Amino acid sequence: MTVCGRIRLRVLACIALALGVTPLAAVGEAKATESHALAMHGAPALPPNFTHMPYANPDAPKGGRLVWGLLGTFDSLNPLIVRGIAVQQIRGYVVESLMARGNDEAFTLYGLLAKSVETDDARSYVTFHLDPKARFADGKPVTADDVLFSWELLRDKGRPNHRQYYSKVAKAEAPDPLTVRFDFGGTSDRELPLILGLMPVLPRHAVDPATFEETTMTGPIGSGPYRVTAVKPGASVTLTRNPDYWGRDLPVNRGLWNFDEMRLDFYRESNGQFEAFKRGLYDFRVEHEPLRWHDGYDFAAARSGEVIRDTIKTEMPQPSEFLVFNTRRPIFSDIRVRQALTLLFDFEWVNRNYFFGLYARSAGFFAGSELSAYGRPADDRERELLKPFTERIPPDILDGSFRLPVTDGSGRDRTTLRGALKLLSEAGYELDGAVLRQRATKIPFTFEILVTTRDQERIALAYQRDLKRAGIEASVRAVDPVQFDQRRLSYEFDMLQNRWDQSLSPGNEQSFYFGSQAADIPGTRNYMGAKEPAIDALIAALLEAREHPAFVSAVRALDRALMSGFYAIPVINVQEQWIARWNRIERPVATALTGYLPETWWQKPEAK
Repeated sequence: MTVCGRIRLRVLACIALALGVTPLAAVGEAKATESHALAMHGAPALPPNFTHMPYANPDAPKGGRLVWGLLGTFDSLNPLIVRGIAVQQIRGYVVESLMARGNDEAFTLYGLLAKSVETDDARSYVTFHLDPKARFADGKPVTADDVLFSWELLRDKGRPNHRQYYSKVAKAEAPDPLTVRFDFGGTSDRELPLILGLMPVLPRHAVDPATFEETTMTGPIGSGPYRVTAVKPGASVTLTRNPDYWGRDLPVNRGLWNFDEMRLDFYRESNGQFEAFKRGLYDFRVEHEPLRWHDGYDFAAARSGEVIRDTIKTEMPQPSEFLVFNTRRPIFSDIRVRQALTLLFDFEWVNRNYFFGLYARSAGFFAGSELSAYGRPADDRERELLKPFTERIPPDILDGSFRLPVTDGSGRDRTTLRGALKLLSEAGYELDGAVLRQRATKIPFTFEILVTTRDQERIALAYQRDLKRAGIEASVRAVDPVQFDQRRLSYEFDMLQNRWDQSLSPGNEQSFYFGSQAADIPGTRNYMGAKEPAIDALIAALLEAREHPAFVSAVRALDRALMSGFYAIPVINVQEQWIARWNRIERPVATALTGYLPETWWQKPEAK
């Protein structure tokens, strides 16, 4: 059954929400019931007696080692704070949440540390009932007190998204040692129960709040399937499966966490990283470079079948790469400038010459999914949501006729150049010979494009050529991944390439990506510095939506508001996942809706 097929329509609620009215009459006062799972919209796909996730092999053998090859470095093992560059795999492998995602559904959580969950129809509160078997790696039980401690700690000292989400809780209490309840005080945010279900749980007895925000190379004590057993600062981290892991027989875990050891090896440079894979120094890689995927795997192990290449088509919004304007910079504050620079990017030339035509392009942020507004006319619900902001939404984006410019692919398209120069003239710029200058000050139009990978640099250099035809001087600055991340998180750039990975259930994280408040907080993903009331209102609308149709309309309306701001130049849509692995690593036949999941893989048994 599809996700949409599992949605139960409530027509009155959908209409009322599209009009911005709380549909009390449609909601009623349904009595809360305890459940094994919680879905954002509709009902969970799996029944209470499910035995394993459909994308996991419950008979997968245990043992062996999986070696990751990661680009970059790290200086911390705490991924829950702003400071430092942390090892992200600590989350999930070492530190668990109250509930676990079902990766075959848009947004459904199943019991993990919490064996069951309870909320009312209005989602004014959520109660988690902890599994009495749950234990931290040191053998201490996981209690409601640990949950409350984690909530307070992350609300006050965690990453910006944690502070933003958890501060919405009006009241938290523990009625008994295995029960914790969060009340929301009338907040219209139906995602909050699920956000809290994904909250990482830390042991009060092993965490010092006074030093929590400091980077550390000491592995945290978690309740997850692995423990940190070895650390080489900046180079590698070894995780060892906990033989006493409390949750190994839970349905959500059956067929997962199959390796006895996980080693995360870090590489500073992408070519060296690939050469290490060819030599078998790590077990799998997610390929992001079409040139390499097209002709870079012509080495002996790939020809012999020792290296397997998997092409996976997911059902998620296609990850999209953008050249992002930092609108905090005065040079990009005028939307006409951003529109002009969008016209000057020659996608057709780049896709043909660099990427073998493997990519597509969409102006939206939810490409290839039902949530995308690009090429679709707004429905009645969308138009009602957008009514207060009609001056900010161009008619062609509202009616779905807007299209990104299509060039002749020559790298010298005159039509797009003329259109760009016209917009730049309206914004106060004029050509002085071969140099574009601000008309009033005579200052040349110059800016820097920050890059860190080979593909980013090639795209930036091609774009640099396109810009020069309009008299714009763009310099390309290549930095290592560490410096790139530092400058991106502190917004110290003019333009850079970025990818936002979206789900089929976008929610609170959209404020973190695009909300006005996030624009002034270092460490968020609002890299463009968007401060737009329409965006904020539409994020609120999607959080209030009770049923799937109203939710889809709210997300599409958000997509239209983002497109209307021209905050980023769409570069490419990644339509598939490209995974290369040594054949000593096996994976289930079934693939999750979200794509590849290393936690479901296992080591091929040795022949007897």
